[in-house]
Amino acid sequence: MKVVTSLTLSQVSEATDTSQACSEVLMSGKSTGITIEGKILEAAIQVDGHRYLLFVTDDVIFEELLTILLFDSAQGIVDAITIGHAYASGYFENLEVSADSVKFTFIGNLTWTVKVLTSPTLKLPFSDPPGVSRPLKLIKHIDISHQLSTSK
Repeated sequence: MKVVTSLTLSQVSEATDTSQACSEVLMSGKSTGITIEGKILEAAIQVDGHRYLLFVTDDVIFEELLTILLFDSAQGIVDAITIGHAYASGYFENLEVSADSVKFTFIGNLTWTVKVLTSPTLKLPFSDPPGVSRPLKLIKHIDISHQLSTSK
């Protein structure tokens, strides 16, 4: 896995009282036709030749959510995870990319680890850490965990 700058977002609509901002995913400045919820692309990580992890926030003070999307250039958004909750404020920081995982800090003193699974697996109820939500699906392509950070 590696950090890339070829993926960017182009804002399609602003956030309202009842909806998030929406942005289109661009590859090398060209339209993909894929629109996602979110405003700021915090990081884009290339997983392999056609899959990318996108880390997206909404730029909302005191209620920041981090959405992690698995984007496939042929299929669009394959999986999604959201971290955060009402009145929680966090900053996406301390990004570390290795061959098989991505680590970062967000909300509190937690280090999050994201891994893209080699094949889809059954998603068990309540198997994600507190503060993590996913769309209702039977399978998952992304695994996430966290631990208390040892650095300050």
